[in-house]
Amino acid sequence: MDIILVPGLWLDEDSWAEVTPALTQAGHRVHPLTMPGTGVAAPESAQIGIAEWVRAVTEKIDELRKPVVLVGHSGGGNVVWAAASERPEQVTHVIFVDTVPPADGHGINELPVVDGVVPFPGWAFFPAEEVADLDDRTRARTSAAAKSVPARVPTDPIVLSHEARYRIPVTLLMGSFDEQSLAEEIANWGPFAAEYDAIETSRVVRLDSGHWPQFSQPQNLATQIVDALR
Repeated sequence: MDIILVPGLWLDEDSWAEVTPALTQAGHRVHPLTMPGTGVAAPESAQIGIAEWVRAVTEKIDELRKPVVLVGHSGGGNVVWAAASERPEQVTHVIFVDTVPPADGHGINELPVVDGVVPFPGWAFFPAEEVADLDDRTRARTSAAAKSVPARVPTDPIVLSHEARYRIPVTLLMGSFDEQSLAEEIANWGPFAAEYDAIETSRVVRLDSGHWPQFSQPQNLATQIVDALR
């Protein structure tokens, strides 16, 4: 399969570097992306929003001209779900990495804007359970490589235009949720629950990781992606 890998906020294509070799070894063709405006100062990035990120993925789908798998980590999950909605006939599987399908009209999160961009806020910003499996060396290496994202990207509402997206098989590779606990949690999330429940075929796999398994357990993450596509 052709697998398009979309990173979350502050990350670029290199964030998948420890995951891609196992995917390639399994016979897949891997296409990690760096999203538009990543690491670009304002005002050059001021006009870039979530729509431009989605467009970058749909353009890659069109370029490949064959069925693809979309993998989105964290906020990248919003991007791949919107892209799948735009190209439902060309996407054979969507894999979410420690995130869930977004609801139409919702953004990723409200985050501090500094000098017209959203910089990486530092590891202390995140709940302890999300970073507990990242050692000091990994935290230092990753934070040094983190890049700002355009100010609009985290808050722009996502647009989900085609209900054919619900027919695409979905796998959720979750850090601490299994199928039952995720269903119980998401039931309290209003329109997110409705979006999740509308998906015809979904599977949840608990990784027993924090929020960044591509750094803490890249081999297991790759294995789970390969297993999801069998």
